[in-house]
Amino acid sequence: MSVYMIVEAREVMDKEKYGEYVRKVPETVKQFGGKYLARGGRVTVCAGDWNPARLIILEFASMDAYNAWWHSPEYRAVAPLREQSARTNAIVVEGV
Repeated sequence: MSVYMIVEAREVMDKEKYGEYVRKVPETVKQFGGKYLARGGRVTVCAGDWNPARLIILEFASMDAYNAWWHSPEYRAVAPLREQSARTNAIVVEGV
């Protein structure tokens, strides 16, 4: 069953470092069979008051594939760039 990682980049404190993360992370996602469904496009609020500045949605074939990527040495090598440069919220949800 596919899983979807939804990330809200709430605030970018260091644009240069975050830009480096944005350039490096796609290769790690691809390496583990993931793909981007949305990556920072325009967000339109249709209900409620959630209005994220930047939203990213990734798809992985399974929770195992997602976990393999999330815990991989390849991703762990670039994750500090995000952790040090931006405030984010993230969830993973199973598909139907």
